[in-house]
Amino acid sequence: MSDRFSLGVFYTIVRPEEKAILAAAEARGIAVQRIDDGEATFGLDRPSGLPDVVINRSVSHTRSLYATRCFAHYGVPTVNSPEVTELAGDKVRTSLRLAERGIPTPRTVIALSPEAALKAIDQIGYPAVLKPAVGSWGRLMAKVDNLEDAEQILEHKAALSSPLHSVIYVQEYVPKPGRDLRVFVVGEEVVAAMYRRSTDWRTNAARGATTEAAEVSAELRELSLRAAEAVGGGVLAVDLMEAPSGLVVHEVNPTPEFKALTAVTGADVAGKIVEYAVGVGRR
Repeated sequence: MSDRFSLGVFYTIVRPEEKAILAAAEARGIAVQRIDDGEATFGLDRPSGLPDVVINRSVSHTRSLYATRCFAHYGVPTVNSPEVTELAGDKVRTSLRLAERGIPTPRTVIALSPEAALKAIDQIGYPAVLKPAVGSWGRLMAKVDNLEDAEQILEHKAALSSPLHSVIYVQEYVPKPGRDLRVFVVGEEVVAAMYRRSTDWRTNAARGATTEAAEVSAELRELSLRAAEAVGGGVLAVDLMEAPSGLVVHEVNPTPEFKALTAVTGADVAGKIVEYAVGVGRR
């Protein structure tokens, strides 16, 4: 690859995932610009010295969204694009898109006030899961088993100042078999998949879930690619649950971690991301 090609990595902190991406780029002879999301500034005029493509690894949805839009303003493509970042980073918009595309997903009701949220939970039925519209790692999620639980959680949300907590995303509780599935999609390829197991109802690896490689069946591949395509495609983690009715997609993550996935599958996830980004930058 030409030494003149430059890859930008927009990041918050250099975690194992970012280290792997930097190493994959170095192994391929690709020059890298590190862009710290806490130090970067964006003017209205296109600055000099920009990379050919930027991989977004910021842990902040807000910073990701505005930064990718600024890079697009300069004519620099990003992985993922601003449109994918905005859509997949918002659980409400993701659920709407999955439903529009006929992709099986848990029953979901969105409410815009605590009073309406109680009605939404009644529609879903107990137990139900309350999630923030934007967020990851299972943070600020709550499983409510009865009216008293719901009222307490909604009272706390009403006291929080963030406008995000004025949108209450209510989803059915899916009785999964102590695990869920994470499938990593890069472009039109399913790179690898893993089970995440936990005794807690939240099976996020960031919350201590154990992981193991999962076989990618034809059904799992097809459903994961459909979900990724529904939000615009790119580098995405599709999270699925094994519901009594079959596989359902419950989230699509636009800036996924992959340390655990690499460890249990041996897949070169970082290499796939870098090669995909280079392809986007050369279009």
